[in-house]
Amino acid sequence: MVTFLRVSFPSFLGLLVLGVSLPVLADEARQKMRAARLPTTPPAQLALHATDPDWRVRREVASNRRAPREILRALAKDPRAEVKIAVATNLATDEATFLLLADDPDKTIRSVVARFEYVAPAALDKLARDPDPDIRLEVARGFNTRPETLKRLMNDAYPSIRQAAAQALASREAGRR
Repeated sequence: MVTFLRVSFPSFLGLLVLGVSLPVLADEARQKMRAARLPTTPPAQLALHATDPDWRVRREVASNRRAPREILRALAKDPRAEVKIAVATNLATDEATFLLLADDPDKTIRSVVARFEYVAPAALDKLARDPDPDIRLEVARGFNTRPETLKRLMNDAYPSIRQAAAQALASREAGRR
């Protein structure tokens, strides 16, 4: 007789045959995560791992600098913030994906995008219009923020944003002399 056990945590969705031990499943998850982070993993296998029910596997794909742009763009819409943050901090992330992340409803995701050193300047331009003043302040302090964006932020309703934008612009102009 086969006995089934319903497991409630997301990484083990569905029914689990009692004959399979949890250490075996944990080892399988570790193997998937390892494959997802390896730069030599073929794109087809990364695409498969990008749809894994375990968010940790998807996060490793999102961190992989060899992940194709299409996969990173799809993972930018993942329900887990950890996966989206991995996409936002991946050096292979392209401008279109940064723009997608700049529209994320989660303030934490937009904040990570605003603070990432290698973010596309177009995403910072978009975030400079963010309704949240904390995000606009991070843009004003950003190294990649374009001078024209800083000038626009110098007219922000919040004094701290105006001041940060003015300081960043003055610092850049002083550096050119």
